[in-house]
Amino acid sequence: MAKKKNIEPLSGEDLLKKVKDLGNQSKEKKARECGYYTVTKNGVERVNMMKFLNALIDAEGIQLDSKQNGNGRGGRSASYRISVQSNGNLLIGAAYTKIMELKPGDEFEISLGRKHIHLRQVEAGEVVEEEEEEEEEEVSAATF
Repeated sequence: MAKKKNIEPLSGEDLLKKVKDLGNQSKEKKARECGYYTVTKNGVERVNMMKFLNALIDAEGIQLDSKQNGNGRGGRSASYRISVQSNGNLLIGAAYTKIMELKPGDEFEISLGRKHIHLRQVEAGEVVEEEEEEEEEEVSAATF
């Protein structure tokens, strides 16, 4: 078997045109034909499907990553899922507070539901009405 030389992978419009020209070929064949493969020391071709798919996404102009706030730091992104820590606390990370542009000292009202917790930001000077303790005790006694 003749050893194939790696070719420069296609990108942009050239990539899109070649993929279109290849029609109903398998995605592996398309990736290989567009140059998204390497040849191992033993002469085995390995298709780099992830690079190929990422190049297609870029060529189509699809923006998957959210824009950063211009500070140049990536950090973790908000996953919108947290778990109770070993000390019983729930931690809402900095990714959420950055998205909401919260500052130290911002306050929230917490309301509990059966299987949910709602946080509502309290505006400066706003008075949060607390439920009367007597009503809570009556409800608790009635549910047991």
